[in-house]
Amino acid sequence: MEAYFDNGATTKVFPQVKDIMIEAMELDYGNPSSMHMKGVRAEQYIKDSREVIARSLKVEPKEIIFTSGGTESNNMALIGSAMAHIRRGRHIISTRIEHASVYNPLFYLEEQGFEITWLPVDDHGIVQLDALKAAIRPDTILVSIMHVNNEIGAVQPIAEIGEIIKKANRNIIFHVDAIQGYGKYHIYPKRWKIDLLSVSGHKIHGPKGIGFLYRKDKIKIHPLILGGGQQKGMRSGTENVPGIAGLGMAAKLIYEDHDKKMLHIRTLKDHFIEEAMKLSDVRNNSGEAPHIASISFKGVRSEVLLHALEEKGVYVSSGSACSSNKPAISGTLKAIGLTKEYYDSTLRFSFCVFNTIEEVDYAIACLKELLPMLRRFTRR
Repeated sequence: MEAYFDNGATTKVFPQVKDIMIEAMELDYGNPSSMHMKGVRAEQYIKDSREVIARSLKVEPKEIIFTSGGTESNNMALIGSAMAHIRRGRHIISTRIEHASVYNPLFYLEEQGFEITWLPVDDHGIVQLDALKAAIRPDTILVSIMHVNNEIGAVQPIAEIGEIIKKANRNIIFHVDAIQGYGKYHIYPKRWKIDLLSVSGHKIHGPKGIGFLYRKDKIKIHPLILGGGQQKGMRSGTENVPGIAGLGMAAKLIYEDHDKKMLHIRTLKDHFIEEAMKLSDVRNNSGEAPHIASISFKGVRSEVLLHALEEKGVYVSSGSACSSNKPAISGTLKAIGLTKEYYDSTLRFSFCVFNTIEEVDYAIACLKELLPMLRRFTRR
């Protein structure tokens, strides 16, 4: 039996996503900037996807910029907005549990002379709002806070955070990394006072190598990619039409019968956690997100358990897929106050619409078999 529980890293595409991408590659393969009908038909995929995504967020189609994925969207939002507003100030606020595609651009900005305030979180991974209020200064130009943490699934009170930021100074840019939140929640940038929002296609059963940045109309950001002026000069380069078509289809499908889909995923997660907590020496670090379960298995290295599960056809992650192959301690696990004995014994199980209860039960059975054996070897 195979059980793929690494959907926080990437997801299997919907069949309809594959179909529309093939159609765009085989039939409507023109350059969307060309003036002939092949180009017009290619451009229509872009328009259609932009409209679908805009409807899902209740924003305007012109506010959607297509990118190569979540990392580029985050880089464009952070570096682009910081450089565009440098005359107003050089102070930026973020948190200690951000994804590498946020904290590494912020480290880069530090090197360019910006000052970063890193907000603490509580033991559930939630930003401390009093600390946010205290951190805002007259020279603060940007606040970047993720919606759903990619390692433990902590869900931030984004609407409340937006109110705090704009009440302090309506000119502060509010960026949200929604790469793990889009498709799992209904997100309302206008209502929540979000100026910039990053999303990746392959987290919602769309293709890899495609994503988008919501940019509120009139918000200034400097483009990072210069060239032919596509997407109104904000992101030059011939658009990835098959990827954009697949992203639009994935966005459409993930929000159809959305409550039913999320109930299914949450049921799988809750069942998994309930059964996992019956095992000895385990700790549940999971946040409120419907699809992410973070479990620590005392006395077993996460990498060892990950590969033991892999041999049985169970696929999981030891954290963020973008950094899980590096021998570094998770900043998120440190930030929520885990003790050292759990730093290297934590796995992430992330679920999707294609998973089943039978797969969850199989994974639990594998854990029951493997943990006693691996702990005996560890003690020796």
